Amino acid sequence: MSGLKALVMCEGHFGDPTGKTAHGLVRYSDLYEIVGVLDSGLAGRDAGQVLDGKPNGIPIFASLDAALAATRPTHFVMGVATDGGRLPESYRPVVRAALRKGLHVVSGLHEKLEQDAELAALAKEHGATIKDVRVVPPREEQHFFSGKIDEVTCPVVAVLGTDSAIGKRTTARVLVKALNAQGVKAVFVGTGQTGRLQGARYSIILDSLVNDFLTGEIEHVVWSAWKNESPDIIVVEGQGGLTHPGYPGGYEIICGARVKGVILQHAPGRKTLDGFPQYPMGDPARDVAIAETLSGHPLVAITLNHEALDKAGVEEWKKRLADRFGKPVTDVLLDGPQPLVDAVVARFSLAKRA
Repeated sequence: MSGLKALVMCEGHFGDPTGKTAHGLVRYSDLYEIVGVLDSGLAGRDAGQVLDGKPNGIPIFASLDAALAATRPTHFVMGVATDGGRLPESYRPVVRAALRKGLHVVSGLHEKLEQDAELAALAKEHGATIKDVRVVPPREEQHFFSGKIDEVTCPVVAVLGTDSAIGKRTTARVLVKALNAQGVKAVFVGTGQTGRLQGARYSIILDSLVNDFLTGEIEHVVWSAWKNESPDIIVVEGQGGLTHPGYPGGYEIICGARVKGVILQHAPGRKTLDGFPQYPMGDPARDVAIAETLSGHPLVAITLNHEALDKAGVEEWKKRLADRFGKPVTDVLLDGPQPLVDAVVARFSLAKRA
């Protein structure tokens, strides 16, 4: 652990899709030690218990003052991924208070807090800093697709979704951690702000790149991970949803990374698409067809997000989807990583290292 202690701001959203950045940090972080979460509606509860039914020792606090009375954070991290990436107006007074306490503010929102004159002045006055992580390299440092991805000799797998905020990054992280623990060298490639906040060594911010450089940046980060790490497999985090009208994602990853297979994340209990209740969740068969057609390879597995399902419902959907598509189906949070690890190892004939 780096010694950086972070308090995560997620007021009103811990446990719902808007709080996905907080969820990622609570579950996994190489960069920060998470000492608490702010969400007054869940104050007094354990963050791990709320998310996954398993306590992890990270408390949820009602206010900044309550958190500071119990913890000693160095950083104050925005834990929400709002529509449009704007800072909620109700969060602004808390950000100001954090800066007055000398906490370093870190944000993955599209809105650039570093450029906010009021907040920048407060940071300077109180010896704090503001860091926006949803930034891209200068244009002259970005990469156009070159074809060097064809040098990559290990399989590249993408975890894509039938919707946004559906658990793609969590599944990818769980898979990579488990593969490494079992002697198969795997590298995670992040494509969003949460992966970067978690400390992913190899990451891009896909939704902030100019389209001309999108596949080139994907190619370059995957190629760099292969060149530097010599892994047995690379797992790329998806963004948005394959058929989501508001948050499209997946096409560029499949093409730019030349993926050899897709793991499809699906939430059978969802009725409508994230952020757009007027659009019903689609049939996953369409997403399977897209993934297989674009990649030119069969689907590796289907992974479930169990929201709105009880255990019996999860088991029913696992059987239904496995029977329909003839692929392994699992929920990494309920079943553990082994079924997915077994599917990936078998598919690509991966061997443990000595």
